[in-house]
Amino acid sequence: MLSIRHYIYDLLIEKGFSDTTAQYLNMLALLLALLIVAFIVDYITKRILWKFSAGVAKRTKTNFDDILISNKLPRNIAHIIPLIILIEFVPDVFSDFAYFENIVEKTLKIIAILLTLRIIRSFLNSVKDYLKTLPRYKDKPIDSYIQVFMIFGWILGIFAIFSILTGVTFIKFAFTLGTASAVILLIFKDTILGFVASIQVSINDMVRIGDWITFEKYGADGDVIEINLATVKVQNWDKTITTIPTYALISDSFKNWRGMMNSGGRRIKRSVIIKTSTIKFLTDEDIERFKKIELISNYIEQRSKEIKKYNTEKGVDKSILINGRNLTNFGVFRKYLQTYMDNHSAINKEMTLMVRQLEPTPQGIPMEIYAFSSDIRWENYEYIIGDVFDHVLASVNYFDLEIYELAVASTD
Repeated sequence: MLSIRHYIYDLLIEKGFSDTTAQYLNMLALLLALLIVAFIVDYITKRILWKFSAGVAKRTKTNFDDILISNKLPRNIAHIIPLIILIEFVPDVFSDFAYFENIVEKTLKIIAILLTLRIIRSFLNSVKDYLKTLPRYKDKPIDSYIQVFMIFGWILGIFAIFSILTGVTFIKFAFTLGTASAVILLIFKDTILGFVASIQVSINDMVRIGDWITFEKYGADGDVIEINLATVKVQNWDKTITTIPTYALISDSFKNWRGMMNSGGRRIKRSVIIKTSTIKFLTDEDIERFKKIELISNYIEQRSKEIKKYNTEKGVDKSILINGRNLTNFGVFRKYLQTYMDNHSAINKEMTLMVRQLEPTPQGIPMEIYAFSSDIRWENYEYIIGDVFDHVLASVNYFDLEIYELAVASTD
């Protein structure tokens, strides 16, 4: 190895280069050759491991090995061999440059620590994903357990990195840091809280840039435009900026609308209050009149026949409407609204859609529309709601119903 290490150096000296220039060019040539070898070995190792793991995954019945591949564990493991080669031959490359050799060796050791943490993370994520496929673990907080392991792993990794950089032994460094922890916690309290919160927000995927969140405590309602160690910036719909402490995302409750944005529907939940005094049983004349309403003509026809057949079979005295089975204008109106929503082009039919009667109030009985618009954009969403309730308000009178309106006493 010694002859190879100085071959280029000797060749350059023979060509008339100075000693210093020959040393630098020799070092750069060896470094380039080492990097090329490491790159080739890394590529070959990745291909071999990928083919091997893919073959094993196809032959086995369990999906755990498929999850390992999807979490890039074989790919991360493949980096170990070229890294070992680099660490092994760096002393030969920088034999004439002790200062550079020290820096590069420390850098490679730090990379080795980070690679180890990456491999551990890939494995733990694979375990997490696999356990979530098992019915008995679906309701267990697997994410929390994995986070605890990773936090300890990162703490040990950071200690090891600082130990490498400072030259202090790992145990001594950890002990010194432990004795100073009280002062560190006091001085860097907000930073530490923000750091921990940032990790949890990232790992749990609680908030992303671009998410629409509502945080009533801080008066925030808009899109997240920035997330950093200390703060989260939200641009509200009125274009003002609200700044929220990062740790507030894990200590307080807020609403993230991402689920709604990804679902393809935005909820409509609004009601009108019908005067109780206007609710009545339908007479034959009312039924004939309501049959002219196209959306419910078939329904009225079918239901009236069923009710008439039932009352006839039971010998019900229909001289009084309350006897036997009857249709009401309120029930028919509810059916009309349900049919209207079912046929509305801007309503998502694959999500919950219902028109329901709520608990009576002193003002009347609320009739609520619960549905989801197919367009989640705010402007279009408001237009859809307006379109729906314009129709609702205009159609009430056709069913002999009235909407409650608060009467304000005149002061004149």
